[in-house]
Amino acid sequence: MKEDFLKYQAQTSPYPLGMEVSHAKGSYIYDTQNKKYLDFVAGVSACSLGHQHPKVNQAIIDQLHRYSHVMVYGEYAQHPAVAYCKLLVENLPPSLNKVYLVNSGTEATEGALKLVRRVTGRSQLISCHYAYHGNTMGSMSVMGFEERKQIFRPLIPDVDFITFNNEADLEKITTKTAGIILESIQGGAGFIEPQHDFLAKVKKRCEEVGALMIIDEIQPGFGRTGKLFGFENYNVVPDVVIIGKGMAGGMPVGGFIANAQHMDLLSHDPKLGHITTFGGHPVIAAACLATLEEILEKDYAQQSLAKEKLFRELLVHPLITEVRGRGLMLAAMTENPEITNQVIFKCQEKGLILFWLLFEGCAIRITPPLTISEAEIREGCGIIIEAMNEIMAG
Repeated sequence: MKEDFLKYQAQTSPYPLGMEVSHAKGSYIYDTQNKKYLDFVAGVSACSLGHQHPKVNQAIIDQLHRYSHVMVYGEYAQHPAVAYCKLLVENLPPSLNKVYLVNSGTEATEGALKLVRRVTGRSQLISCHYAYHGNTMGSMSVMGFEERKQIFRPLIPDVDFITFNNEADLEKITTKTAGIILESIQGGAGFIEPQHDFLAKVKKRCEEVGALMIIDEIQPGFGRTGKLFGFENYNVVPDVVIIGKGMAGGMPVGGFIANAQHMDLLSHDPKLGHITTFGGHPVIAAACLATLEEILEKDYAQQSLAKEKLFRELLVHPLITEVRGRGLMLAAMTENPEITNQVIFKCQEKGLILFWLLFEGCAIRITPPLTISEAEIREGCGIIIEAMNEIMAG
């Protein structure tokens, strides 16, 4: 299977891990040799409730028996999407009260960028250095990493960049700015949290000049950081929220959320200001609804903080310089990328799945399912420490 994988599927890197997957259950993935791997990555934060969660699976099965795709987004009222958007809005600040469902995080970014330009009538967009918001052309335009962008230029014009947590840079937000897009916790940059009310200060500056603030919750969202959404940790309510990854228990989905007055502008002058065929797909929306209900019912957001504390207690080793992040969005930092690579590869051999971050080579990604147990955390951290001891003994 691996030979066919390399021959027939386009690759994203020269050396993919290439595990031949047989099945997955709970916090574990099994290969075709029936070796099991404890999953500390959760599909890069997408499998919020682990693998094959029974409530999510049942919601998908039940909806398949009713109907699947029947019409492009926005024309028919379909119960799973309506119920999901309603529950989502009920758990958000009052100003975030209308949801546009799409197919992925990067499409949600595209929609949000279009929305702030439509609302303000301005063109300038501002992002952060080392930001990542997706990989389509608009999303890449607000990616703060030139090495990944240069070959694809020209991208969309009138985009400027600031440094996350640098208050002096906020002067770049002016009356020419349509919107600024920020992650509530910078992901690819190394799980960098905002400091000294940085996000609140960005919002205040936006209000002063009439710009809009977009917060990207694609990685931090849906209970991973101790709140349903990361921005709730930082005393700010954005104008637009982008969602994806963990919202459907591992199914492909995205969305952007704003107030109804702004969102309704996409329906006229011109009509069809943003369109998607499969956004709000009833089967995917059913998975979203089941996932959100389970996260809220079991209070997995609050549990993530207790699990973070356990991770921090266990991940103490001379090769770990610090543990960044919040909740179950954590990065164990090493002194150099070579150590990080050795740890990730050794742990995979020992049955633990870890992964990298996009732009920070020293980081070991630890983003397990929210459902991970204390025993599984202890098991995985034990493997990490064992691998590090072997590297030191080298």
